[in-house]
Amino acid sequence: MSKPVQPVSLNILDKEYRIACAIDEQEELIKSAQELDRQMRRIRDTGKVSGADRIAVLAALNLAHDLTASATAVGPDIIASMADMRRKIENVLEST
Repeated sequence: MSKPVQPVSLNILDKEYRIACAIDEQEELIKSAQELDRQMRRIRDTGKVSGADRIAVLAALNLAHDLTASATAVGPDIIASMADMRRKIENVLEST
C-alpha cells in the first residue's frame, strides 16, 4: 500500500517549487529545501558564481561533501577525492 501524497510548496532562491511528497516526509523535505536555499544564497552572495544552475551545482556539491565527510563508513580517500573534485568544479565554474 502506498503512502498518501500531498503537494508541498518550497521556496529555493526566490523560486517556488511544488513537490509531491508523502505526508510523513514533508517536514524532512522542508528542512532539506531550507538547507539547500541557505547554501545557494551563501554561494550567490559571494558574487563569484552567477546563474542559478551553477549555484545549484555548487550547493549540491557542498551538501554531498558534507554528507560524505560526516559518514563514518566512508574512508579518507573518498573524502579527499570529493574535496578535490569540488575544488576543480568551483575553479571551472568561476573561470567561465
